[in-house]
Amino acid sequence: MKKKNFEESLKRLEEIIETLERGDLTLEESLEIFREGVELTKFCKEKINSAETEVKKLIKDMEGNFQLEILP
Repeated sequence: MKKKNFEESLKRLEEIIETLERGDLTLEESLEIFREGVELTKFCKEKINSAETEVKKLIKDMEGNFQLEILP
């Protein structure tokens, strides 16, 4: 699977979900597309975690000092 950017990966995941929900694939086709979905999910989770880490590093307090804050 070629790595895509986050938005492309998320769009592909949505397509995979719609395809699986239709239920018109063979078992083998369903397993293949499910595997692709798992890989895309891992990729998206890594991107989100990376972005979250970067945001946490960039949060400033009122005096302009950087502080690490945990976002809800």
